[in-house]
Amino acid sequence: MVGVLFGYRLRAGRPENPANKILWIVRQPRRGQPLHIRAQPVGFSARDVSMSWPANSSPGEIYPSIDNVPLAGCWRFTLRWAGHTDLVALRYR
Repeated sequence: MVGVLFGYRLRAGRPENPANKILWIVRQPRRGQPLHIRAQPVGFSARDVSMSWPANSSPGEIYPSIDNVPLAGCWRFTLRWAGHTDLVALRYR
């Protein structure tokens, strides 16, 4: 799993101009299955965030998304698609 960030920094809340756009690129085939994301705070208390993105983009094995979290800090993303799982840590300001 690779996440390509579209914007200088990820920001907590629901920012616009730019939004927290991430293009997730997966090595294993999507097989038409959605990407499910669970974001959990690392080292502080906050509610987990869950989101899902359909496998309806091309070319290749990609999932474009806008991934927002409520508070600044480090967040651990658990990403699941088509029987595969990966973990990514992201810092939001």
